Amino acid sequence: MFFKNYKVWETELAGRKLTLETGKMCGLAGASIMARYGDTNVLCNVTMSAKPREGVDFFPLSVDYEEKMYSVGRIPGSFQRREARPSEKAILTSRCIDRPIRPLFPKDMRNDVSVVATVMSVDPDCSPEITAMIGVSAAIAISDIPWDGPISGVNVGLVDGQIVINPTLEQRAHNDLNLTVASTGDLVAMIEAGGNEIDDDTMFNAIMAGHEENKKIVAFINGIVEEVGKPKKSFQSSDPDPAILQEIEDFCIEDVKKALDTDDKNVRLRPIYDAVHEKFDDRFEGEEGKIEEILYLVQKHVVRAWLKDEHKRVDGRGIDDIRPLNAEIDLLARAHGSGMFTRGQTQVLSVTTLGPMNDAQQLDGLDEQTEKRYMHHYNFPSYSVGETKPSRGPGRREIGHGALAEKALLPVLPSVDEFPYAIRVVSEVLSSNGSTSQGSICGSTLSLMAAGVPIKAPVAGISCGLITGDDGVYGDFMTMIDIQGLEDFYGDMDFKVAGTKKGITAIQMDLKVHGLTPEIIKEAFAKTHKARNYILDEIMLPVISEPRKQLSPYAPKMLTLQIDPDKIGDVIGKGGKVIQEIQNTYDVKINIEEDGRVFISGIDMDKCNGAVEVVKLIAT
Repeated sequence: MFFKNYKVWETELAGRKLTLETGKMCGLAGASIMARYGDTNVLCNVTMSAKPREGVDFFPLSVDYEEKMYSVGRIPGSFQRREARPSEKAILTSRCIDRPIRPLFPKDMRNDVSVVATVMSVDPDCSPEITAMIGVSAAIAISDIPWDGPISGVNVGLVDGQIVINPTLEQRAHNDLNLTVASTGDLVAMIEAGGNEIDDDTMFNAIMAGHEENKKIVAFINGIVEEVGKPKKSFQSSDPDPAILQEIEDFCIEDVKKALDTDDKNVRLRPIYDAVHEKFDDRFEGEEGKIEEILYLVQKHVVRAWLKDEHKRVDGRGIDDIRPLNAEIDLLARAHGSGMFTRGQTQVLSVTTLGPMNDAQQLDGLDEQTEKRYMHHYNFPSYSVGETKPSRGPGRREIGHGALAEKALLPVLPSVDEFPYAIRVVSEVLSSNGSTSQGSICGSTLSLMAAGVPIKAPVAGISCGLITGDDGVYGDFMTMIDIQGLEDFYGDMDFKVAGTKKGITAIQMDLKVHGLTPEIIKEAFAKTHKARNYILDEIMLPVISEPRKQLSPYAPKMLTLQIDPDKIGDVIGKGGKVIQEIQNTYDVKINIEEDGRVFISGIDMDKCNGAVEVVKLIAT
């Protein structure tokens, strides 16, 4: 055989064949796996640099999920007719793969690691995102890259009230839950969910069902590692010398405690940094950045000790207390709807714009979705954290937070028949000290209601943090509600949950530990549910109790009617002459669907009604 190292392993996942193979392609990559699930093929490659990157205080991991249009038998619709920048879904999938694998790498490693998952064939019944996650896990596991995996991931659905693993295309058409669960052999490593107001118990059971399925795939990958896995490489640790760390900590820890115990922490910390540099720079000639890392560790030690040992938070709150809250609407006179939500130093202004249905976003992706009627965009300018960086467009984080808010609000939006508008909400972060994504959900609910969008129920979001002890998640732990920036930065978890009083609409879980036990997940659900209801009842609903009955005078008015599909050509006219004349005469926009639905929009209701009468006359 030409490929002497070619190996293939097979198992079953949710009733469909899963195949992992290596030794045929990409021989110069650190490790390569072709993952096949049904007719879905994803080529997964991982590579690590030989030396650590100089001058960085983080682990430089990059994860790229590449969508190839040939995988679904289509030529890209761009002018160049080739794939260009990644789609929003590709970016979200890259983040979804990144989150469970990142905490499993050594925290003191600074070698670049590149992960690339290339989608080459797509079976609509077999998720390429899940196939990529499993393939990436297997590739890292068999490579020589230090890593404490493997992991596995599955989709979990709720179809006709029943929990389903990796639902098919047909099942997804009437699915109430889109949940992705990633796990190690014993812990839940990542949760990403969108659902139609799912109660806590059902969501927990769905997570556990996914976790049990993941255990089987982790065992399958471990068998592959035993057969072909390479010995893991040694690497140069970035950890500071313990003796110097202790010396710097002894020198400044009391001053750090005093600085962290004030509202103007950044101002108070700066003189401490200067004093430490003045005393210790000669020990780190050419590597002064190491002092910054040590001061980070000192602050981390202080914050974690306060939380775990003293149940003390850096802003003086109790463990289950929420920061001071405020909600406002109608801040912008000409916008169709606006709402501002403030939580401590975190402040988000959300603005709603309504438009005709032809303003919906057109999608050119690998799945069956071709347009998006509801668009949620999140902006995080540098001034929101007191910095001076220029804006260069949304990054992966901004896209991810916007998608989370979109996922949280989508289940409560009215149908097109009930409210025939395209809807865009923009969340502008004005000030940030943690949980801006959840602030954007609260502000956007206010904005949508102020704009007169008849949402089914208001949505609020809150995050829950975690601090573990020496034994990690298996030992003693504590959770706290509404984490601010430092608690997110130095803590072990950011468990974001959004929903109505009835149930959960979105979850996103970020971890710095290997995973969570069922007990931690249950406690996070209980705390976020109670906090969510408090925010809705005490802060948001007193400001606006229900969606307005009338739209803004500056919003387009929308009328709909149904005509015989055979008459569509008459309404459009030769070369669009008839429909253009109607639009120009009445100053309206007209959209006609293939099923004969006609949408007429304009600012002046009398002109809209006039256009309706003309269309009716032509179509009868």
